[in-house]
Amino acid sequence: MSEQPRSRRQTRAAILGHLLKSGGMFRPPLARAVRLSEASLSRILIDLKAEGLIEEVRRPAPYIGGPTGLVSLDRSVALAAFELTTQRLSVGVGTLSGELGYVERLPLPRTLTVDTVGRVFRDALDLLRNWTRRRGVDLAQIGVSVPGLGRLNELHNPIIPCDIALVRHMFSETFADATIEFANSVVAHAMFHRCRTEDYPFADAHLFVFVGQGVAGAWVDDAIEATASMPVELGHMVFGEGGPQCRCGHHGCVEAYTSLPALADLLGINECDLLQLGDAWANAIPSPARVRQELRRRLFRLGLAIGNTLNVKPSPGVVISGWPSLLDETDRKAVVEGIDASLLGGRKLAEVSIAFVPPSNGNDPNAALAFAACCLACRGGMPVSTTEAA
Repeated sequence: MSEQPRSRRQTRAAILGHLLKSGGMFRPPLARAVRLSEASLSRILIDLKAEGLIEEVRRPAPYIGGPTGLVSLDRSVALAAFELTTQRLSVGVGTLSGELGYVERLPLPRTLTVDTVGRVFRDALDLLRNWTRRRGVDLAQIGVSVPGLGRLNELHNPIIPCDIALVRHMFSETFADATIEFANSVVAHAMFHRCRTEDYPFADAHLFVFVGQGVAGAWVDDAIEATASMPVELGHMVFGEGGPQCRCGHHGCVEAYTSLPALADLLGINECDLLQLGDAWANAIPSPARVRQELRRRLFRLGLAIGNTLNVKPSPGVVISGWPSLLDETDRKAVVEGIDASLLGGRKLAEVSIAFVPPSNGNDPNAALAFAACCLACRGGMPVSTTEAA
């Protein structure tokens, strides 16, 4: 962390955040990471153990005479996750470390309206309530991921018609004692990669770009906090009149060129068939030279949108997740060239590092589960109602 935590909640959040990212740490490096003495850390760990948030198990010492107690998140803490996509609503229950013990995926109806989408949420809530009651499971946190959330307001969503205020009311009725947080899908995917991707490329602030059913970005802070990640609609940057129509209603958006539906159209394959192939599509679908050339032109546009976004708000790093990461370096180079062509001074002068991470779409509700874990960690595992002086 960039500075010493100032309150008990912040200190606990720092500890849980580092455990969430690392999967487990011995006490000495954990104390250094959160800038506490080992004695102060020990006192807080006693509280976290008593509350069932962490556990400490014996592991071989990392060096002769070193510590043997590995501190990690307690696997008994139950989180619920709801992840809305353009095809379905997924609901699951899992642990702080990401293991899912229960998953249901409810398809969305052909006609999407506020009422029909609301009914799917109601059905999913009923399934979760029945499952938790039968097993006596108490949920420590619920995370809900919704595409386009917060772009305009909670009622008007140009991607999937969904009245978030109504959905919030459904949740509060069904799980009155649980803490519930909502996030834009790109924020949930950013949290998923920060917590679940091995050797994630950046620990400091950076721009996360997600290319899937849509194209979106999130400004990610250096702290493991969902509130530190703010969505940015770079996918709806318009490149000129006369381009393909985007689902937002405009023409020529970068999303209309580079989203999964646009990719399926370019490859001459049904979108459902492309989704069914998953990550294997890059090797399973032959791409003639003209298709590959057009693909690179579209990736160049994606790079232009990222570079323009960095012109508005500079960032030292960019992480790109989604189908472009499945391509070889020659094809991905078009994204970097697009960034260079629009970023003031170019990528090298601006000292911007670019990294690609695997796609995270199609494995819902894992992103929403990671978001729920981050929400619990950033409040230090304490009840939302808890108040304390900074």
